[in-house]
Amino acid sequence: MIDIEKLKDILEGYKTYFPGHFNDEKYKWEAVKCFQDNWNIDAPNFGDMFRIATDKTDNLLTSGYVYPRGMILNFAKVDDEATRQMFRNLYDKSRDLGERVDDFQSVAETLRAKYDDGTWKNHYQSINAVSTYLWLRFPDKYYIYKYELYKNAATELAADYKPKRNGSADNMTGGFQMYDEICKAIAEDAGVVAMVQSALTESCYPDPKFKTLTVDVGFYLSRFYLDDMGRWFPKDYSPRLSVKDWVELLNNNTVFTLSSLQILKRMKDYGGQATCKQLSIKYGESSNFYNVGSSALARRVAKKSGCPVMTKDTENSKWWPILYIGKYADSHTDGIFIWRIRDELSSALDQVDLTGIPLYADTIPGGVVPKYTKKDFLGKVYMTEERFDVLKALLSNKMNIILQGAPGVGKTFTAKKLAYAMMGEMDDSHIEMVQFHQNYSYEDFMLGYRPEGTDFKLTKGVFFRFCQKAANDPNKDYFFIIDEINRGNMSKIFGEVLMLIENDKRGPKNKITLVYNELPFYVPENLYIIGMMNTADRSLAMMDYALRRRFSFFEMEPGFSSEGFRSYQAGLASETFDTLMEQIKALNKEIAEDESLGNGFRIGHSYFCGLKPETCIIDQLHSIVEFDILPLLSEYWFDEPAKVQRWEQNLRGVFDD
Repeated sequence: MIDIEKLKDILEGYKTYFPGHFNDEKYKWEAVKCFQDNWNIDAPNFGDMFRIATDKTDNLLTSGYVYPRGMILNFAKVDDEATRQMFRNLYDKSRDLGERVDDFQSVAETLRAKYDDGTWKNHYQSINAVSTYLWLRFPDKYYIYKYELYKNAATELAADYKPKRNGSADNMTGGFQMYDEICKAIAEDAGVVAMVQSALTESCYPDPKFKTLTVDVGFYLSRFYLDDMGRWFPKDYSPRLSVKDWVELLNNNTVFTLSSLQILKRMKDYGGQATCKQLSIKYGESSNFYNVGSSALARRVAKKSGCPVMTKDTENSKWWPILYIGKYADSHTDGIFIWRIRDELSSALDQVDLTGIPLYADTIPGGVVPKYTKKDFLGKVYMTEERFDVLKALLSNKMNIILQGAPGVGKTFTAKKLAYAMMGEMDDSHIEMVQFHQNYSYEDFMLGYRPEGTDFKLTKGVFFRFCQKAANDPNKDYFFIIDEINRGNMSKIFGEVLMLIENDKRGPKNKITLVYNELPFYVPENLYIIGMMNTADRSLAMMDYALRRRFSFFEMEPGFSSEGFRSYQAGLASETFDTLMEQIKALNKEIAEDESLGNGFRIGHSYFCGLKPETCIIDQLHSIVEFDILPLLSEYWFDEPAKVQRWEQNLRGVFDD
């Protein structure tokens, strides 16, 4: 049973969503039509027929490092008849569905093991993939099964069905029963049916039983409706602190220390909600400064106020909910969780004078710019002196460098400290930081027309302005830092400036005329570019070759074995910390040896930096494991739940009494 009234509300939202998104989702109906038109189990060459029949499936059968369609084509090349028989058996409706699915996966593994050429480490025929084959062949009977989507639907609709992340056929068949109920309700909504049927073209399967429409509604529910509604958690907890209570706590400097007020001021400035990564990028400090600092602050609030505290066995952190409510960030947002300041605390912050609290890190009172040496760098960044010398030399010679590495190796933190070390002083006025994303454009970066009233105005972009600033101060070095550099479309963003960033194309003698304003432009010789690149982000395309050859690439390594980190670890004098580090090192070894991952996916040391002996280290470490490490592992091994579960037990076991 499902909550029909709730589903009706969701369908009203779908009616608004559908017109603007149909062109993006139309391929589902086109995929079925293509399959139905071309499927022939008795085709002379099964592999060629399968390739043509599945030509429109796009990301349904190929996503990131998972390519079930590609493996079926590989199987067909080495044993066309065995592959044909796999599908003949899968589509034999006289047999039990669960048995057919299990047999299909079993044969896939047999073929993989038999013909493995050293690269076939996975057959990729997950329940999701097998359900897609069933849906393509029998679109009036089956649906696409995906655990995350079915879990969200079951939760939101209060369904009796409770999916488990074990990849079993039973999960799929139970989910199909839930979707049958959703499909029945959709069929009774004349508005939704008429809207979708009028949008389907001749290239689409007509979907008379609304099964593909149900798949699309499930996708909308999970990916758009829940985000619009705001999946903020926890829903059943409150610290029961009024605005007056918070004001009193804010004025107590033993509770709200300077760093605590910095965190809250920055989050307020960001709009009241942000991920730790977003705060780190905009205001400085490491992500862990905000993560650990928030946990420590919440603990002091609880101790001082006696407010209710969530128990450890809940799905959410024990301390964070005192200050914030949270939700998962989407794939376009840096960080894993978005945290929003509780309303009462936010109102209290408006009543407290925060003008004396630095908004940005490294703000120096009185305008004095302190010196910054190699020793300062090595004291902050867990890197050997030899590696620092190499890093500095690369940037000095090439003028453009990309710091690449796994999550948490301190790329953002290192970039700014490297600029300080190159300048010999902590002068933020000589540093500009931006973050690339899929929609970042030449107009944002260089020049572009933007609306101003009823007209348009030619506006200078951030790089254009920074180049002018550096050119007007030729005796000082300037540093342009680009986070997530490979998320952007490089040719689109840099345009004709791509040539000018080469180290031998700098200066006025290499100036070019810009298209927008027909004025000369050059990149000054005292401007350095530092990019950061997360090697563990599966969603990123390969770097544009033209840009790649203009940069030196420096691999950032996890620093657990560095002298600086070992000294830091010894200073904490925590057996729990020591035990967890041994587990993380073992985890990194397994990640490095995993051929689908490798060194670039290892866990970095910065997740565990910033802890102090006098704070409650165990609670902070537990928060880091739950909200940073385990979600990352779920993403890495999303198709190997047993491996994720094993590491959940290993890491959580560190905290068992």
